[in-house]
Amino acid sequence: MILFFLKKFKWVFLIYDTIQTMNHNDHVNLIKPAFLDETPNASFADLGAGSGAFTLALREVLGANATIYAVDKDKSALRELENSFVFRFNSTSNLIAIYADFSKSFSLPPLNGILMANSLHFFKDKIKVLKHIKTYLKPNGKLIMIEYNVDKGNLWVPYPFSFSTFENMCKESGFDSPKLLATHSSSFLNGFYSALTFAK
Repeated sequence: MILFFLKKFKWVFLIYDTIQTMNHNDHVNLIKPAFLDETPNASFADLGAGSGAFTLALREVLGANATIYAVDKDKSALRELENSFVFRFNSTSNLIAIYADFSKSFSLPPLNGILMANSLHFFKDKIKVLKHIKTYLKPNGKLIMIEYNVDKGNLWVPYPFSFSTFENMCKESGFDSPKLLATHSSSFLNGFYSALTFAK
């Protein structure tokens, strides 16, 4: 029991340490290469937005005229996200927080793009989820994926997937072959990668 507690404490510390050592600029740098050709007034959704680290990064790179849908099933996290938005950008203009489970049907307009940052690794059947979220994208809409670059998880990150695995997942779920955008080192689960793909 004591050994399990110590192991659990170690993993919690590593997760906390990873979060703390990444800042807003790190989040922006992971996704910025995906927006070299973005059109004005784009509409994007951050699925599994949590408290909004990457939602803020989306706003940074898309600009104030973009509409961003932040989707999460944690109401308190969404409130924190809205507060962070106000703190950084002085407004929640064009931010729409949606309390929903993104793996199930809910209302969204056709989107220019979707961001999923460390949210897909909670689902064992990731192909099913990818096929589902693809229905929210316009033709050739973007999917930006941020994930731990490993194929074996743990209690807190149960089903991560490496970039090479994501390549196969895209083929199975109706997306183009993904492009590796950036990586970020971490002491937890071999670090992060960001990737871009398009809906076929």
